[in-house]
Amino acid sequence: MRKKRAERRKVDPDPKYHDVLVAQFVNTVLRRGKKSLARRIVYGAFDILAKKTKQEPLDVFRKAVSNVAPLVEVRSRRIGGANYQVPVEVREERRISLALRWLRMFAKQRKEKSMSARLAAEIIAASNGEGASVKKRDDTHRMAEANKAFAHFKW
Repeated sequence: MRKKRAERRKVDPDPKYHDVLVAQFVNTVLRRGKKSLARRIVYGAFDILAKKTKQEPLDVFRKAVSNVAPLVEVRSRRIGGANYQVPVEVREERRISLALRWLRMFAKQRKEKSMSARLAAEIIAASNGEGASVKKRDDTHRMAEANKAFAHFKW
């Protein structure tokens, strides 16, 4: 290998909940360096979560992330002039980052008025095992299952 693998930066816990996962989610929601706006959106979503579910918002959020995080995915691998979709297990860091990214992406596509309301709705749906982000995880798993025959091409 020519170069070293990039070092993972340590994410400091967020100021309100003192939780690293929430800080990562704020960074995922972050656009154009406006962190205070990203925090306002995420904390607003958590307030809505607390009101709607009558539960601790952090617990609902954690459950949603664990429901969305994929266990396996397919990666393209070129072998003998043909491209194969090879199923591989997803590393823990990537699982979490994919889950957070999908939650944000599918929340953005929802119809609610504010981004906070959209995020809250998507997180509630994901924690109940439904919603577009959970469907994405299921589709990813289905793709990996369908291509299990190529698992021996793993590298």
